[in-house]
Amino acid sequence: MLIDTHSHLNFNAYKDDADEVIRRSLSNNIWMINVGSQYKTSKRAVDIAERYQEGVYASVGLHPIHLAEGIFKAKLDKEEISFQTKNEDFGHDSYKNLAQSKKVVAIGEIGLDYYYRPKTKIKLAEFKKRQREVFLAQFNLAKELNLPIIFHCRMAHQELIEILENNTGAKGVVHCFTGDWGQAQKYLDMGFYIGFNGIIFKFSQSENSRGPAGRGIILDLDEVIKKVPLDKILIETDCPYLTPPPMEGRNEPAYVKYVVEKIAKIKGLDYEKLGEITSKNARELFRI
Repeated sequence: MLIDTHSHLNFNAYKDDADEVIRRSLSNNIWMINVGSQYKTSKRAVDIAERYQEGVYASVGLHPIHLAEGIFKAKLDKEEISFQTKNEDFGHDSYKNLAQSKKVVAIGEIGLDYYYRPKTKIKLAEFKKRQREVFLAQFNLAKELNLPIIFHCRMAHQELIEILENNTGAKGVVHCFTGDWGQAQKYLDMGFYIGFNGIIFKFSQSENSRGPAGRGIILDLDEVIKKVPLDKILIETDCPYLTPPPMEGRNEPAYVKYVVEKIAKIKGLDYEKLGEITSKNARELFRI
């Protein structure tokens, strides 16, 4: 069995066939956690999970990009897509109520995202301050409910590490890791897991790729994967995004097997063994 610890079948990309995709995944013995990014997708994740006796779980949280209004971009396989987001305030009680469902296994995805940032110093300071405040409010909710956290971090690892070093007592996973080994080691030292998905095909030794947004950062995730202890690795798809080769188009939980294959090759392990280890890790962190 494999467990996709970060999927978004609660997103509009699956509005017509989410249950079909889920059944296909479950028939291949692949379980999943559908992760919320704002209240409506968090509620949808819970509603979907409650339709299934086992194998489908939910996480609830407010993603940092939903703290500002604007047009944001994401990649669906090779195609860049844009979507409109509207400002949402974090409602502690609303998210706490959602998290009462027995199918909710985490708070997330929450964190920092400095990719689309204001250009003036004053606005940038306000932008970062708001993200930190909302992140800490959800961090404290996770501690209150004794739930692990699914961390989102883009172009902000140093800031997130500093916050976590000063706010202890949480468990969780750094989802879609795109940092260097030094940053990964700091997360590991704090007891967190590292989540890998289809982005590892883009930022590897063979590709000699530059970092997120092409901002001149050389990123080698093969090195990170080699060094991360087996008992701290989680696998994910982040579907509908980051479709791994050889597949194209919309991603889905069934494709997590390609992530396992690549990690197993990098680690010099048997596919089945790595699948067993990562499933054990997911079960322990999310208590499923």
